[in-house]
Amino acid sequence: MRKKIFYFFQAIIVYLFYLISKIIGLKLSRIFFSFIFEKIGNFFKSKNIIYSNLDKIKPGISKLEKEMIINKMWANYGKTFIEYIYLGSFKRKSKHIVIKNKKVIDEIVKKNRPVIFISGHFANYELMSMELTKAQVKLATIYRPLNNIFLNPFMEYLRKTFVCQKQIKKGLNGVKESLEYIKKGYSVALMVDQRVSEGPRINFFDNGAHTTTLPAQLSSRFNCDIVPIYISRNQDDKFEMEILDPIYISEIEKKNKILITKKINNTIEKLILRDPSQWILTHNRWK
Repeated sequence: MRKKIFYFFQAIIVYLFYLISKIIGLKLSRIFFSFIFEKIGNFFKSKNIIYSNLDKIKPGISKLEKEMIINKMWANYGKTFIEYIYLGSFKRKSKHIVIKNKKVIDEIVKKNRPVIFISGHFANYELMSMELTKAQVKLATIYRPLNNIFLNPFMEYLRKTFVCQKQIKKGLNGVKESLEYIKKGYSVALMVDQRVSEGPRINFFDNGAHTTTLPAQLSSRFNCDIVPIYISRNQDDKFEMEILDPIYISEIEKKNKILITKKINNTIEKLILRDPSQWILTHNRWK
């Protein structure tokens, strides 16, 4: 009961923030909420976890560099939070984003064969699936529902309306849905950077972490390419989204989901190292 009461008041605050944002506009909202998240973020998420994550990602960096990365991360977090209410605007326009290596998407659409898109929680990560659907990719996206029962229906509405209509809830049923969508010719997109409660411990920045093997399983079963995507936010709050070439998987590796998953983890590591402040550092990935 206490948790429901907490979630209720949390939802009221979030909806109030969204109302304020619609009144003052996107530009001012980004300034305001990036400032707020920088100032209060560490009260809600353990700074020790963030520091520990940075020690694994970039061992040996100075405290000053850590603080700079953390401040930039919270600023991006605040902007991403408030941009949810503007997803409709992003859906209708294209000036906010540049897509690199778009030929990979064009080839996927042309061949009309499903692929597995993988990425992590970089910049405004919701825009990746949105841009794929705008490029006419038949797509289904795997998502993790919010714990807050008063916020989750609204977030699901936003995602289904503006990001990707075909949403797959994470879990055992989600795995079955993923199989059905691929059989129907849909590509599947999912984030692979967060901790999962089950799954093998596979090295991630030289530390074992429970890791999903779903992309590897789907790729092996349906002979699908695994295509990484990266998105970053620049100083002008414009985005650059890069479609990487499919991960090379040898004939031997195709039979081994662990070897494929190791390659996926290595790819995500390289993307994080481009700019750790673009990645959400608050998750206890190695728990």
